[in-house]
Amino acid sequence: MYKFETKLMNETGLHARPASLLVKEAANYKCKISIIKDGIEYNGKSIMAILSMGAVKGDKLMIITQGEDEKEAFEGLKALANNNFGE
Repeated sequence: MYKFETKLMNETGLHARPASLLVKEAANYKCKISIIKDGIEYNGKSIMAILSMGAVKGDKLMIITQGEDEKEAFEGLKALANNNFGE
C-alpha cells in the first residue's frame, strides 16, 4: 500500500475536468485506488464518487493505492496531484 496527502490548490477544486483527469489516470491501473476526504472513503475510479465528495480549494485528500501495480499508480497519481490536477 502506498499513500500520500495532497491539498487542493486550484480555485474550483475537483470539478468535472480535473475529476475526469483523476479518474482517467486511475483507470490505467489494476490496483484499488481510494481517496479519503473528511474521513470518508471514495472510489478513485468512479467519476460519480469523485464529484460527490465536493472537494474544494484547501481540502486535504489522502490518496491510497493498494494492489498489483500500486507503486506505479501512486507515482502517476502523485504526479497529477503535484500538477494541480491539470489546472
